[in-house]
Amino acid sequence: MSSSAETIRVPILTRVEGEGGVTVHTRGDTIESVQLDIFEPPRLFEALLRGRPLEEVPDITARICGICPVAYQMSSVHALEAALKIQITPEIRRLRRLLYCGEWIESHGLHIHLLHAPDFFGAASGIELARTFPNEVQRGLQLKKFGNRLLEALGGRAIHPINVRVGGFHRLPRRDELTPLIPDFEWGLQAAIDATRWVAGFSFPDFQQNYDFVALAHPDEYAMNEGEIVSSSGLRIPANRYDDHFVEHHVPHSTALHAVQREDHRAYLLGPLARVHLNRQKLSPAARRLADEIAFPTHCRNPFMSIVARGLELVHAYEESLSILRDYKPSGPAHVEYDPVAGQGCAATEAPRGLLFHHYAIDEQGKVISARIVPPTSQNQGQIERDVADYLKLRMHESGREQLAIDCEQLVRTYDPCISCSTHFLRVRWEAAP
Repeated sequence: MSSSAETIRVPILTRVEGEGGVTVHTRGDTIESVQLDIFEPPRLFEALLRGRPLEEVPDITARICGICPVAYQMSSVHALEAALKIQITPEIRRLRRLLYCGEWIESHGLHIHLLHAPDFFGAASGIELARTFPNEVQRGLQLKKFGNRLLEALGGRAIHPINVRVGGFHRLPRRDELTPLIPDFEWGLQAAIDATRWVAGFSFPDFQQNYDFVALAHPDEYAMNEGEIVSSSGLRIPANRYDDHFVEHHVPHSTALHAVQREDHRAYLLGPLARVHLNRQKLSPAARRLADEIAFPTHCRNPFMSIVARGLELVHAYEESLSILRDYKPSGPAHVEYDPVAGQGCAATEAPRGLLFHHYAIDEQGKVISARIVPPTSQNQGQIERDVADYLKLRMHESGREQLAIDCEQLVRTYDPCISCSTHFLRVRWEAAP
């Protein structure tokens, strides 16, 4: 490769959420640095929340993302309930997990079939992939559709649900609103198993990384909407100690903050690979059996195989949803009453893309004094940059610049980055070091 300065541009993609790019600095055949450039203007949600009644927070934070609004709602209500010292009922808790399952289903179903799978077949889009695999893509669309129906039935609508409130729900769904979903979810469970078997048969690039995985863990269930923060390096802390171990900082090439581990400034990885690695034995029975059947590695550290981990979580979400739907009988209040008090609270939940942290301070009138939200993509940014650098180093001598740019795009897509609710993401710019 030439050592002279040059720029390679890759057309904008339409298979991740948000606007950004990657700049690769080279010196001859050596990659000196990789920057994940995020250049969308900040949307200032934390500032928008200041001075607002706490009751408005779940509906405002849901607007942060159209793909994972439930994660933002659940994280916000858990954090505010911690500040108010609210104890929700077991029935409300189960329905919240059901709502979260609906979001995992629609998000994982979308990413697996329309955003990620096309890369394994050189397809430019899910539509192009459907020409070769019409049944598989149609199955994926149906899997996602049933997740949307669950969100509609429980949350009031599929995008930005409106039935969530601090203390519970505005109203409990009637049994006859949820029971009709059972046959669809019985089909969906088997379809999710078949879809995961399909993606497990893909040809994956040989690329292993030494990740420090971080996720929630719970002693009794596959951690989704609560638990301790744990890591593969031995960390185990309650969510309210997040700031003791993780810190955000600005980087010049990004409008999003980067998060690293406070002690040694190491990057870390969130998301399906981390969750399955740390919580495999808490997956639902069907998902555990499937993981064994397809020989999913116990210590999988290949980011390209995250599509299989998402499939296992898709199976889990369908099976847990079925369990709740079959047993559901409305009982108890829709929400727990409370009186505003001054205080602070924080919480972490598992968005489809990884751990999401919220912290709020409220005054005695129940208005927000301060808000802090740490989304999973900002936490993954540092690790993404390291992975891109390491992956391209392996391929520098066997691929031209055009192919390397494609490789870079495809690797970034494996993390399902959610930069914003827009529909395009990546430009790659190569620069020779001075």
